[in-house]
Parts: sequence; structure tokens; C-alpha cells
Amino acid sequence: MRLKIQRKSHLSRGYTFAIISAFFLSTTAIFIRYLTETYQIPALVLAFWRDVFVTIALFPILFIFQRKLLRIKKIDVFFLIAFGFVLAIFNSLWTLSVSLNGAALATVLVYCSTAFTALLGWWFLKEQIHWSKIVAIVLSLGGCVIVSGAYSSAAWQINMTGIFAGILAGLLYAIYSLMGRAASERSLNPATSLFYTFAYATFFLFLINLIPGSFPPGKAMELNDFLWLQTAWAGWGILFLLAAIPTVAGFGFYNVSLSFLPSSVANLILTLEPAFTALTAFILLGERFTLIQITGSLITLAGVVFLRVYENILLARSVQTDPLETVAYTKTG
Repeated sequence: MRLKIQRKSHLSRGYTFAIISAFFLSTTAIFIRYLTETYQIPALVLAFWRDVFVTIALFPILFIFQRKLLRIKKIDVFFLIAFGFVLAIFNSLWTLSVSLNGAALATVLVYCSTAFTALLGWWFLKEQIHWSKIVAIVLSLGGCVIVSGAYSSAAWQINMTGIFAGILAGLLYAIYSLMGRAASERSLNPATSLFYTFAYATFFLFLINLIPGSFPPGKAMELNDFLWLQTAWAGWGILFLLAAIPTVAGFGFYNVSLSFLPSSVANLILTLEPAFTALTAFILLGERFTLIQITGSLITLAGVVFLRVYENILLARSVQTDPLETVAYTKTG
């Protein structure tokens, strides 16, 4: 009886921490949208400072409490540099997407990464594509087309950059996710990967902002643009919160939830992120979805949830039949 009560208590804590994590992560787009709307800060300059503050926030935490996590092997240096480069491109596209599409729409669009992850895993990692992944791919990409209005030529004329930024952000997030999987296989601690990828991404974003000309959109046009906020201290404070709450706190609560829940369950709970973003954007930013955008969002999320639930079922079955199959499944599924 006592064991059952303890188990329920553990599960309750796990669900609570995972939901808090999903909510914190959902505020990323809210902060970005507020900053770009209120201060008109260029998207890539904002992305640069976000990565700066994430790095600044993480370093003392790791240095004081887990200093060993700051040590990396030479063999992992180039991998982490590449990982940071991918993060820099993703953050650029993601921030640009939020500034052009709005917080809620950009968050839904990035969830097309589910389809891209499955396709890239099949293409590069020789992972199996079973029927459930095909269903998820069709739903995710189809929903993204609907929610973005990409089926309409008028939408491309009005917001071509926004549509491209949103969909490419999903693609880059898929690549980032696969590299995260590779980092895990290298036995890199998630906190170590997080710190170094953001640190290297800061460097790459600085270089991207220095590219001559007006491409990519949202970059700094001159050096003074790096200090766009100048003496707008409230803006700097919100920019720091953008780093501290969604990234550091969101990541922290997610890790805590893994102490009480299987990762498959915790990841499933994280699919609440778009719903939290849409609700918060509606309340704070006045963003509203049309009926067709709501439909597209539900289709996209249905693909994500369907795949995660189905793979959880397969994983549970494999554990019951042969524990050794679980290892094989996690590598190929």
C-alpha cells in the first residue's frame, strides 16, 4: 500500500514538473514576439543576445554546482562546434519566424520537425519508417501547410519569408534533435551539450550578423545595432528572462521530471507547448487563429501525439517480450 502511494506521489510530481517545463518552454515565442513588436529589435540581433544570456546564466550554475560538466573531451570539441552552428541557424530562423508569423503560428510550424526528423533519420541514420511514421509525416506536414497558408499563392506573396522561415526552422530543429541524439550516444551530459552549443552558437550568430548586405533578413545592418536596446533597461531585463525562463528553467524542470517519469511520457507532455503558447499569445499579445489555422494546428499536433503514443506502445510491448529488443528499438525507431 505504501509503495502504491509513493508511486502515485512520484508520478504526480513528475507530471507537475513536466507540465511546468512545457509552460516555461512555451514562453520562448512570447518573449521573442514581445521584444520584436515593442522594441523592433532585429530578429538575429535578438537571437544573438538570447544565446549570450543563456551562456552567461548557465556558466555559474555549472561552475558552482557541477564543475565537472564543463570539461569536455578533445574528440567532442568539433562535434559541439558543429552542434552550435546548427543551433545558431535554427535560432536565427526560429526568431525570424516568430517576428514575422507571430508566437503561436511559429510554434506550431516548428512542430513540422516531427516529419523532418523521421525523414532525416531514415535517410541518414537508416532508421526504419513504419506506417505510424508515415501517418505522422503526412499529418505534420499537411497541418503545417494548412496553418501557414502555404496552399495559397496569396499567402506566398504576402508572407513568403515568414513561411520559409517557419518551415526551415522545423527542418533545422529536426537536425538539432538528431544531433542531440548523437550527443547522447557520445555520452555527453545534456547540460554540457546545452552550455557549449549555446556558447558556440553565440559566436556564429555574431558572425552571421556581421555578414555584409541585407541578407539574411533580420540581421544587424551596422555594429551599433548590437546595442539596439541601448538604455531600454526593461527590454534588456525581458531579454535576460527570455534566456533564464524558457531555456534554463524549462530545461531544468524537464530534467527533474525525468527523475519521476519515463522520457517517453515527459516528451509527450511537452506537446502541450503549442497550446500554452497559443493561449498565452491570445491573452497577452492578442493573437488569434482563424478556424482553418486551428484545424491545421490540430492536424499537426495530432501527428506528433500519434507518433509518440504509438512508439510508447511499441516500446512497452518490446519490454514485455524481450528486454534486448528495447535497445534495438530505441536505436531504429
